[in-house]
Amino acid sequence: MRKVNAMPEVSASLREKTTLDRRSFLASLGGGLLILLAADEPGTAQESGVGGRRGQELPQNIEAWLHISPEGSITAFTGKVEIGQNIRTSLTQAVADELRCDPASVQLIMGDTALTPWDAGTFGSRSTPTMAPQMRKMAATARESLLDAGAKRWNIDRARLNASAGCILDSASGRKASYGELTRQIDWTKVIGRSDCVTAASQWRVAGTNLPKVNAREIVSGKHQYTSDLKLPGMLHGRVLRPPSFGAKLVSADTTAASKISGVTVVRDGDFIGVAATDEQKAQKALLSIDAKWDEKRQISSSELFNYIRPAAERGTGDQIADGARALQSSYTVAYIAHVPLEPRAAVAEFTSDGLRVWTGTQRPFGVRGELAAAFGLPEQKVRVSMPDMGSGYGGKHSGECAIEAARLARGSGKPVKLIWTREEEFTWAYFRPAGVIDVRSVVTTDGMLKSWQFDNYLSGPSGLPTPYEVAEKREQYHRTDSPLREGSYRGLAATANHFARESHMDELAALAGIDPLAFRLKNLRNDRLRAVLEAATDRFGWSKRKASPGSGFGLACGMEKGGYVACCTEVSIGSGKQIRVEKVVEAWECGAIVNPEHLKNQVEGAIVMGLGGALFEAIDFANGRILNPRLSEYRVPRFSDVPAIELILIDRKDIPSAGAGETPIVGIAPAIANAIASAAGVRIRSMPIMPALIAS
Repeated sequence: MRKVNAMPEVSASLREKTTLDRRSFLASLGGGLLILLAADEPGTAQESGVGGRRGQELPQNIEAWLHISPEGSITAFTGKVEIGQNIRTSLTQAVADELRCDPASVQLIMGDTALTPWDAGTFGSRSTPTMAPQMRKMAATARESLLDAGAKRWNIDRARLNASAGCILDSASGRKASYGELTRQIDWTKVIGRSDCVTAASQWRVAGTNLPKVNAREIVSGKHQYTSDLKLPGMLHGRVLRPPSFGAKLVSADTTAASKISGVTVVRDGDFIGVAATDEQKAQKALLSIDAKWDEKRQISSSELFNYIRPAAERGTGDQIADGARALQSSYTVAYIAHVPLEPRAAVAEFTSDGLRVWTGTQRPFGVRGELAAAFGLPEQKVRVSMPDMGSGYGGKHSGECAIEAARLARGSGKPVKLIWTREEEFTWAYFRPAGVIDVRSVVTTDGMLKSWQFDNYLSGPSGLPTPYEVAEKREQYHRTDSPLREGSYRGLAATANHFARESHMDELAALAGIDPLAFRLKNLRNDRLRAVLEAATDRFGWSKRKASPGSGFGLACGMEKGGYVACCTEVSIGSGKQIRVEKVVEAWECGAIVNPEHLKNQVEGAIVMGLGGALFEAIDFANGRILNPRLSEYRVPRFSDVPAIELILIDRKDIPSAGAGETPIVGIAPAIANAIASAAGVRIRSMPIMPALIAS
């Protein structure tokens, strides 16, 4: 093994944390609690990389979720992770609300397999509807226990007491005791969370407000560390040898030249070959010096994709049937697209006498722990995974391949190793949002009522498949087919594809029936929450007053998924060369009680902008097992110049439990654009992305 030079340490306590467990961590906070092996929660079949443990409930002991030290500091624990959606702030608001304390006094520990309760992962917009109530229940029960402790301490009627600013107050005498003083009287391991004392949304004081991001100062100042920022003493930098195409098999590899470079260790583990070096430049030089031979196989290309998924069918045909009703058959396609996270995959791995320690950006720390344990033949209790926050994931970071690669390099080199994927690796070796073909067959009566509905999704997925419209005869089905590329979760899953097909088809039906698209939807819609957002968006947009003209058009779409309800109106212009410009978007959104209005606004705006890319121009181009556009210079994502004027209507329903807002706001923009283009140019585009199809029309 070659000698390596130690690198400066970013955090003096980082190495100590390698072997820190929950017991010692709680002791460091002041006052130890029994360590708890947290139970499991069910996975979600539609999310990639999710599965396994089922049938058990989350721990109900307060000590698994909350710690109040004798000094009064409050620490909350959750297996959920922060990936830019700002649940660190919203969950802090939930805890502070129930404990009647300043949010600044609450520290949230997230996504650390040694410290937090087990969690299936941060996906599916489940943090707000499942984790926030869990944290509220535990904090509210803790508040009630502290009130009981105060009444016992002073031997007075509990009704005289209230909780405020981290203290229990006696309104009659003015006496008060801090939470830290009273916590000594309570055995938290025996206190079970109760739901009957949770604060109603109408009574929220911290939640429901625009609390700024709790660690915003650290983020904007660069103090906050992501995985790519971490350094350990003696740490090496890793690179991995990749095949030239998907499925290629390694025939031979000559690593002689790489091994001769000073400060480089070549690691080989079966067909895995990588290098670990004292700096990134040496690692890259060593990688390029490896002479590898591969056996490749022929694979399909982008141009063959949709016929591969499902043989071509007739598109856009409308026929009259016996009773005067009209039948319509259309097919819609969606391309593979990449997640394009701001931060590519990264991991830091180290083997110690206690086992394996990994820091990595992942939406599933406990899932990655399981992958690492299986890969290295270790019991899970010998593997610790921490998620230091990451620069976005969008459903693309469920799997632990980068963590496993870093750990292989660490084991082979005998040193801690940091591995950061390049942008080309992220584009090529991460999984994609599934492509798909969607066939829709429908019948509309002479008075504009849906009579039958048949909806078949091939490959894209079942999320958002059921229609919200009233129809007597319907059949909706998802068909699993082989995927030529690796595919998995993406923001909104298949709901974007299914809404694109359904809402485009609804406009086609409205035109067939000779009815305004809004009137047609309202005529066939009974869901009050969906009607409310549709009416709110169209009223604000001024739908009834808008008149399309050549080169300028208007479109709308609506939908519901995962407890959220959305309606979107767009104005588009079509310039020379059939270039599309989205001029304005008005979107109404309702997801129950709003936890943080400003951050919700950010989520919805972000979903709209991200949705523009998939709607207009994002598509993975591939041929014979190779990605042909694996760079941002070749793969078009939305730019500042693409962003339209955006107006949001957030409907706050404090009578309805909060749902997540990270995903569903994305589903309306693509069909609303397609419908606007049809009104502007008289051309119906049935494929995503829209722009290449429009230019070719």
